[in-house]
Amino acid sequence: MKLRVISLIVLVAMLLAFGLHALRNNVSVAPDYPTRVISSTEAEVTIEIPVGSTGLEIAQLLFAHGVVKSSLAYFRAAVGDKRSEKTSPGAHRLTLSISATQALEQLLDPTRIPNLIRVFEGAWKSEIIESMRQYGFTVDEINSAFMDAILPSGFKNAEGLLFPAQYSFPKGTTATQVVQAMINRFRSEKAGIDILGAQNRYSPLQLLTIASIVQAEGDSVDFTKVARTIINRLNISMPLQMDSTVHYIKRVRGEIFLSTSSTLINSPYNTYKHYGLPPTPIGNPGADALRAALNPGKGDWLYFITVAPGDTRFSATSAEFLAWKRLYEKNRLAGAFK
Repeated sequence: MKLRVISLIVLVAMLLAFGLHALRNNVSVAPDYPTRVISSTEAEVTIEIPVGSTGLEIAQLLFAHGVVKSSLAYFRAAVGDKRSEKTSPGAHRLTLSISATQALEQLLDPTRIPNLIRVFEGAWKSEIIESMRQYGFTVDEINSAFMDAILPSGFKNAEGLLFPAQYSFPKGTTATQVVQAMINRFRSEKAGIDILGAQNRYSPLQLLTIASIVQAEGDSVDFTKVARTIINRLNISMPLQMDSTVHYIKRVRGEIFLSTSSTLINSPYNTYKHYGLPPTPIGNPGADALRAALNPGKGDWLYFITVAPGDTRFSATSAEFLAWKRLYEKNRLAGAFK
């Protein structure tokens, strides 16, 4: 919230400053190219966005390279579109003389990012390692990168710290620099800063682990409720019994059904067999899941279950949960989750 307020203050200041300039020079405020159809033969430019660039710095970069008509036009478009937060550092190929909204769309277009490594929200470290291998790094280079990476205090594993984003790197970038860039992105994000600086009954590692389970268990609209359910169970020493922690062990995605034998797997990540949180995060959560772990919803929920796609229900009683579980089984057998 503070970051949004600061952005708005900066935008107002820019608008006032640009407005005075416009009055003196008789030009329209925030000149922008009209949105138009872009042909494949138009002139393009590749620009390099440094790690940690602000929206204003990106706006100035686009203007300096002739992509947008004014830096203010892009900055205003970026402030009004939450997706701009996902703009990745590195190289981007853009068309010259386009509207601010089209410039933002091109910055977010993965096909316009050469040498791209994409980390999706909830990605496992093992999946990121595979992306790096496909990028061209050897297994030894990747292993060394994770061994050499500088982690925040209290962390011994990079799992959870590899911030979800699209990463593009110039030629010659080492595997260690790639891994460190992902960790540094986490440390520079508002939600990451808040997690690492949190001072409550849970350590930053525990909060990040909670966030990773939230990311894996629920849709974004339910994140705060899932976070509260996890914390409520921890508070009364109730086993978490989260399917996602077993899926993490088995390295499977997209499965709804969890067999009884799977809940018996001997692993510290199996929250059916072990009380408390897993020893590390079970993936790399995005900003929304991080915020949910820091600010869980208010409720007495101890159970939740998705009875049908888009229909997740939360309850404080086992009787209600078991009734919903029967409905889930009925819907699953009917093919609702295919």
